[in-house]
Amino acid sequence: MVAPPLNYGAAGEHEGFPGTVSIGHEVLHSVLVEYGRSACRWAARLVFVNAHGGNGRTLLSAVSQLRTEGREVAWFGCASPGADAHAGYTETSLLLHISPMTVRVEEMVSGNVTPVSELMASMRAGGVAAVSDNGILGDPMAASAAEGRRMLSDMAVRLADAVGRWEPDSNGMLT
Repeated sequence: MVAPPLNYGAAGEHEGFPGTVSIGHEVLHSVLVEYGRSACRWAARLVFVNAHGGNGRTLLSAVSQLRTEGREVAWFGCASPGADAHAGYTETSLLLHISPMTVRVEEMVSGNVTPVSELMASMRAGGVAAVSDNGILGDPMAASAAEGRRMLSDMAVRLADAVGRWEPDSNGMLT
């Protein structure tokens, strides 16, 4: 069974750009814990599927709390090997496949292409705006619907395999 998505999360790192709405880590934690407690009253297992890196630490905390309470809860991170971080090749390819009408192809520009691992300290201190004037972390110019389809299919196969094996690591993550 797949529940409707929770479309808000902890996205404070993007608040330097208009249109960003973040519910913050504290509220997200409460939502995930209460959601998990409720769903686990009737579901034998629950997996949170995460597609936003900014939710990571909150997911770890909420899943840890739920598991400590004796619930069969885990999480899975949607990612593609070698992916860029925000509005670059990866996310644009996925959107070109899933929802092509939302992509403004004529407005695509490159952003900061420095590996995210090298940007983390600056982003933690000042958000995405500290490392990218336009909010883009990557280069969407070569993105394609075909590549988005391939990436999404790969994520779905990995998720199905991980759920089928159900072997959460020490952080409650299915790998």
